[in-house]
Parts: sequence; structure tokens; C-alpha cells
Amino acid sequence: MKRDEPLIIITGAAGFIGSALAWRLNRMGRSRLLLVDQLGTSPKWRNLVPLRYHDYMEKTDFLEAVRGGRLDGRDVEAIMHMGACSSTTEMDASYLVKNNFEYSKWLADWCLDRASPVRFIYASSAATYGDGENGYRDDHSLLTDLRPLNMYGYSKHMFDLWNQAHSRLDQVVALKFFNVYGPNEYHKGQMKSMVVKAYEQIKETGTVKLFKSHHPDYRDGEQMRDFVYVKDAVEMALFFLDPSVAGGTYNIGTGTAKTWVDMMNALFRSLGKEPKIEFVPMPDVLREKYQYYTKADPGKIIGAGFSKPIRSLEEGISDYVAYLEAGQQPLGWSSGPG
Repeated sequence: MKRDEPLIIITGAAGFIGSALAWRLNRMGRSRLLLVDQLGTSPKWRNLVPLRYHDYMEKTDFLEAVRGGRLDGRDVEAIMHMGACSSTTEMDASYLVKNNFEYSKWLADWCLDRASPVRFIYASSAATYGDGENGYRDDHSLLTDLRPLNMYGYSKHMFDLWNQAHSRLDQVVALKFFNVYGPNEYHKGQMKSMVVKAYEQIKETGTVKLFKSHHPDYRDGEQMRDFVYVKDAVEMALFFLDPSVAGGTYNIGTGTAKTWVDMMNALFRSLGKEPKIEFVPMPDVLREKYQYYTKADPGKIIGAGFSKPIRSLEEGISDYVAYLEAGQQPLGWSSGPG
């Protein structure tokens, strides 16, 4: 660790994307990291074990430190704010507002209301786009037209709108993550990606269950998503540590829509098995809030200078299966695939 190296603060650092960010920064030689999370009784603490970092704080203690001015003298390069409740079925709207909106405002204020502003990069979501009626363009001027379908998406949209209303959207970086999958998500319960859920089903029964379509334009299993591998999502996020890159909203996705059947075929193929898929009715609670199609428009991030190759769905699943077959060890636990 270089003592003169500025600090990078990652919230949600034991979570899925946050821990992958810290892992990648370690591989880049960066270990002066302040990791922030709320560990509770979750097994996600295991994601921290292989990481090298300067310090750790619980999220309530961190917010108290920010509000109390105890971080004001620190040399901070950026806050990468990945911490949030990411459950798309969470019904407690007040909790989501406190956790995803109010908390984020405090951090944005701390970063920007300084003599030398700190780069503030935060996780927004493709859930802000709703049913896609207004497209998936990360254009500031379209924000007020978006209609999220669930409270999680709206809590993220609230913060995007707040930054816009306070003329800050060009000073921060809002990452609209599409369907991210990959290592370090084992702790997420029902919010795990369908890749790992399907992997577990295949191991147990040899068959995968997918929701039937309840939309006339989509056959069963042909609902489409922009699936982005977490290692690629992390490369995109870290691109914005470069202070010369303009702020604003940016899609984090591949720019390609694939069906759930495409995903399952790739998973079965990586496991050397013939596909066996069973279609089951979608629960009523999900039907009105279900996105049948998402596809990131990546033009903005490419135009900003991001040029690293992005894995195809098949390549990402093949890499992920290697981790799953090794026992779902966190990134950095062993040498593993890069």
C-alpha cells in the first residue's frame, strides 16, 4: 500500500458489485481502500476475506463520520457508492427512500460541497427505465419521462432526478446497471442472478424452471435482457475514476439483448449437458412489474472513450461456471480465471 496514495471509498463493499470493484482495484495495485457495508448476519463477509484494504466501517458509522466532519481532512479520490437495498420486491417504500435516496444525498453533498470536490460514482439501475416504452438511452433530457415499475427502481430514479434538479448530474456519475451476473453474488438469496439459481437447479434436478410469458409478443422463455458479466461491469465503472471523463448518467450493459433460453442453453452447454427447461406460471405479484425487454444503449460510454472488450453471454457464463464448479469462492480467494 502506498501511503501517499489517495483513498477510494466503496460502499456496499461486501456486496456483489462492490466486492468485485475492490477485487479489481487490488489487481490494479490499489489497496488504499475504505470499505463500507452493513454485514449483519449475512455470509457476504466472506467476500472481504481475500481483499486488501486500508480500513472497514459499518454503514451507519460511516454516515456519522461523514455528517460529523471526521473525514474532511482525508485525501479521498472517489466514493464509489454501490451500497443500497437492491430487492426489486421490497415493499417498504420508506425503508427504500431512507436507504437508497436519503443516504445517497448525504454522500453526494459531502463529495461536491468541498473546496476540492471528490469524484462521486453511484449505482443507479436499468430498473429506472420501467417497461422500456421510452427506450434505454442514458440521456439526461429523458429522465422525467421514465416510469419505473417497482419501488426499488423508483428509489434509484428519485436520486437521479434529485441530482438533475440540483444541477449536479453533470458533476456525478450515475451507473445504470443492467442485468449483472457473476461471482460474489452467492449471498443475495432470491435476488441472485438466474445463472446461479439455474446452476443450482441443474445440479439438484437436471432441469431448469423459467417463467412463462404473459405477454402476447413474447413466447415462453423469450423474454429478453441485457445480461452483463460482473467483471465487465466493474471495468466500465472503474473507467469513471478518470476525472477527465464527463459526469452524467451512463448505461452499464453489453448493448445486446438475449433471451432466458439463450442463457440456459449457454449454461447447460458449459456444464456439458443437454438443455432441459420447464416453464412455470409467473407469480401474480410480479406480472404487472415485469420487464419483458431490456437492452442498454452503450453509445454514451463508448463515446466517452471506453473501449475494452465486453464478454458475450456465452463467454461470461463459461467463466462463471468455473467459479461455481470451484465452490463459489469469492473473487481473489484463489488465482482462478482473470
